[in-house]
Amino acid sequence: MPADHAHAHSGCFDLAAQEAVYRAIFTRRDVRSHFLPDPLDDDMLARLLMAAHHAPSVGFMQPWNFIVIRDQRRRQQVRDLFLAARQQELPHIAEERQALYRKLKLEGICESPLNLVVTCDRSRSRNSPLGRWHNPEMDLYSTVCAVQNFWLAARAEGVGVGWVSIIDREALKRMLAIPEHVVPVAYLCVGRVSEFAARPDLERHGWGSRLPLADLIMSEEYCGDGETELKDAAARLAGTPVGA
Repeated sequence: MPADHAHAHSGCFDLAAQEAVYRAIFTRRDVRSHFLPDPLDDDMLARLLMAAHHAPSVGFMQPWNFIVIRDQRRRQQVRDLFLAARQQELPHIAEERQALYRKLKLEGICESPLNLVVTCDRSRSRNSPLGRWHNPEMDLYSTVCAVQNFWLAARAEGVGVGWVSIIDREALKRMLAIPEHVVPVAYLCVGRVSEFAARPDLERHGWGSRLPLADLIMSEEYCGDGETELKDAAARLAGTPVGA
């Protein structure tokens, strides 16, 4: 971790640092394939977990834990959970999209060097309702921020991350001996990859496309008109090449 990042300081990043942050954001991918067999060394993994641990958390509750899974047998069992959940999900996909759904590669559980489960301990802020009194789900949202920090740090280090969401959560909890009050928020496949796709896989395969940002900006209230200049700026940015 660079020394100048060890101490909090105010002010803008220099231009190169700004571009690096935006590059990590725009080139982050949900990786399902192209994993290399090379193991991640513990120093690398520790850096990524430290980035996750510095995510924002409401009330400074820090509700996350990180379960590292390396054992191939255990990962095969998790993959079996995925395959069962995928079969359960299939009938709920629109009939005209089921053929494409079957073709999509949606996990790299056994191919990646390691798996990581990011959990939320919902009892950790039991004695401090700050920020949760009216919105008790904020501990879950804070944990998602930790996932995003991990993901962006991984991209900056050339490490691929894939989030497997097609899993029966209760079955996963039983398999991993996760207590009742702890929620598995993200099951991640992690490892170096041979390439990062230029576009998200689901976009590349025609499952969906990115919505125009300008269409999502509202003024003062839901569906409120206005912010024309901001929308124009957003539309101009959409025509800017990623990483430029």
